[in-house]
Amino acid sequence: MGVINVTPDSFSDGGQFNDSSLAVEQALLLVEQGADVLDIGGESTRPGAEEVTVEQELKRVIPVIEALSAQTTVPISIDTYKPQVMRAAIDAGASMINDVNGLRAPGAIEVAATANVPVCIMHMQGQPQTMQAKPQYESVVAQVEAFFKQRVSTALDAGIKLNDIILDPGIGFGKTLKHNLELLKSVAQLRESTGCQMLIGVSRKSLIDMLLGRVVDQRLPASLGLAVQAILNGAKIVRVHDVRETYDAIRAVEAVCNS
Repeated sequence: MGVINVTPDSFSDGGQFNDSSLAVEQALLLVEQGADVLDIGGESTRPGAEEVTVEQELKRVIPVIEALSAQTTVPISIDTYKPQVMRAAIDAGASMINDVNGLRAPGAIEVAATANVPVCIMHMQGQPQTMQAKPQYESVVAQVEAFFKQRVSTALDAGIKLNDIILDPGIGFGKTLKHNLELLKSVAQLRESTGCQMLIGVSRKSLIDMLLGRVVDQRLPASLGLAVQAILNGAKIVRVHDVRETYDAIRAVEAVCNS
């Protein structure tokens, strides 16, 4: 899953693709590099990020989705927690919903069910503005697993098919370094206990800085290692900024595993 942030303030590439034409150009490049899905977002959810209005978010993402849906057959995911943006994005050509809020906003789960598209339900403790202010768990894996089971049950009751539900443990979303590492180690367990495919988004994230002391533009090697580890552990999708490098790393390891 290739990341396209149509935002001025995302932690890694904020402002680089804030113009619609630049975002479309980057997205098509990621397709050439091997992206299977394009994830388009118009609101940063980095720690401390400020909310944007529905109108602002729509203005950012809808022209990009419309342009991409006319130029590529690669599925387009809308990265949003707002039901109004979900609906407009689906109408514009998106065919997946990626919600950091786990379809908990009023109306979100109904929109997802009506749209009849795959959905990614992510776990987040707190909100982006405050989520990294001393996150605490008795058992992070057990609590994320319980959250997933509850949200999957609610989604099924709303009419979303089990095969259309993807789960994301939310690396960096209300977790310490220790919590993140425990969750990355438990991908297979979470997949088996919920019956759902897993998505892992760890590309360029701050846990790499905590581990190795690397600023954002020095985090590619660790991002690749963590992406390969996630796939070997049973993740179905990795959400990444560096598509070609991740594609090559995964395909090379896959060749060895399948030899």
